[in-house]
Amino acid sequence: MVEQRCIGQEYFGKTGFCYTLSLINGKYKMTILYVLMEFGTVRFNEMKRYIGDVSYKMLASSLKELERAELVIRTEYPQVPPKVEYSLSERGKSLIPILDALCEWGDQNRI
Repeated sequence: MVEQRCIGQEYFGKTGFCYTLSLINGKYKMTILYVLMEFGTVRFNEMKRYIGDVSYKMLASSLKELERAELVIRTEYPQVPPKVEYSLSERGKSLIPILDALCEWGDQNRI
């Protein structure tokens, strides 16, 4: 017999779902992860053009947060003009099945 859980004895903040949301929650974070999943290594301005309506400040901030969460790798090349590329880390790549499932769901349930 399966033991029934009681919400009064649980706390959302301790769930894996809450932890995952803390890393990927934000207006553009999932979009950034999608772009890197689809295109691999991407430069900042390429990503900005592809996403479109994101400001430079918001894109930079979101990328920094994803980098701190170890989901994205930032590679800077010492040249003039500066060249910076972003790609998924191994930890970020582990989200690909979840991102694929979201894409598949969207394709099947688009209204």
